[in-house]
Amino acid sequence: MKLDVRGLVQRFTTSAAGGRPATTATVLDGLDLTTGDITALVLVGPSGGGKSTLLRILAGLDVPTAGSVAFDGAALARDEVGLRGYRRTVGTVFQAYNLFPHLTAMENLLLPLIHVHGLSPTAAADRVRGPLERFQLAAHAHKRPAELSGGQKQRIAILRALVIQPQRLFLDEPTSALDPEMRGEVLDMIGELRAAGTQFVLVTHEMAFARRVADEVAFIADGRVLAHDRTAAFFGQPTLPRLQAFFTGALAS
Repeated sequence: MKLDVRGLVQRFTTSAAGGRPATTATVLDGLDLTTGDITALVLVGPSGGGKSTLLRILAGLDVPTAGSVAFDGAALARDEVGLRGYRRTVGTVFQAYNLFPHLTAMENLLLPLIHVHGLSPTAAADRVRGPLERFQLAAHAHKRPAELSGGQKQRIAILRALVIQPQRLFLDEPTSALDPEMRGEVLDMIGELRAAGTQFVLVTHEMAFARRVADEVAFIADGRVLAHDRTAAFFGQPTLPRLQAFFTGALAS
C-alpha cells in the first residue's frame, strides 16, 4: 500500500441561524503525507487534530474541499458514483459498533455480503463461518448485539468489514469505548490481521499497540502532519516539542 496525500484541505461551514453569522472551520489545512510501500499506517495525535477527518476521506466517506489522495498510484474519486464503487472495496470500523440491534451477529455479517456484494445466502454463510471460528466468535453468532460484550461487538464489527474481502481496512479508534479486558480482545484481533498481511490505516491513542503493528506512524495536529517516519525512528528520540508533549501525555493517561 502506497499512499500519497497532497495539499488536503477540509473545511466545514455552519449555516447562519438565530442571528448568528455562518462560520467556517478548517479541519485539515494543506495536509501532505506520502508513505513507502507498507502494510499498516497508524495515525496518532491530539483529539480534534484532524485524524478522523483524514481517515474518513481516505475511506471515501467524505470529499475534501481541496487536495488529492492516491493509493498505489490510483487517484481517489471525488464523485459519488466513483466513491460508491471505491467504498465497496474497503472496510471501515468506527468507535461505535454500528451493528443493527434487531439482527443477530450472523445476520449483521451476512447483510452486506448479500445486499451490497451480491452473494447468495448460502455463499455468504460459507464465507463467514471460517472467520467466526478463527476469532472465537462462532458461539455468539446467534446473539443480538444487546447480548454481546463490548469487545465481542467490536470484533463482530471488524469481522463485518473483513468478510467483504476488502483491499484495506480503515479503523477509527476501535478500542476507545472499551474497558481494558475488552480492549485487549480487539487489539489481539487487529494484531492477528496485521500478521496475516491485511492492509490497514488505524487511528489510535494506544501508543504501545501502534509501535507493535505500524510500519509507519504519522503525528497529526492542527490539521497537518507534523511528524511522520518509520515506526522505530518515530518512537526513537523525538525532537519536535509538540510530539514530546504528546508522548508525555499519552504515557501519563
